[in-house]
Amino acid sequence: MWQPNRAQWAIIWTVALLLILAWPPDRGRSLGVKALNWIVDPAGALPDLPPPLPMELGDDGDAVTAHDALEAEYYRARNASGITRWRMAMKSARDPIDPTTERQMLIGLAGLSVLAIWRISAQPSS
Repeated sequence: MWQPNRAQWAIIWTVALLLILAWPPDRGRSLGVKALNWIVDPAGALPDLPPPLPMELGDDGDAVTAHDALEAEYYRARNASGITRWRMAMKSARDPIDPTTERQMLIGLAGLSVLAIWRISAQPSS
């Protein structure tokens, strides 16, 4: 029975981990991006930028005041430090590539990895 050598195992583990972390789901973010979002803010303490006010609120002064307070808190936290600004950017990060393109790239990587493993096994052992 064929057993991978050390170099082949390194390729297998690296590619398998990359595929698991980077594979985009049908909806939402990949596992790697979700992990990054959680790592930078595990307690959920960093504020999110509030969505724009809907037009149907009209002249509701209380809603505008509440929205302005949320927005002010977001920018206060964001401007506190460079590290906090980076953490807030990573908390709201999304997958950088379109999911269909990302899947094609990952399948290509898997195929090239199989070829590399095959090539390594074809080389005579020293």
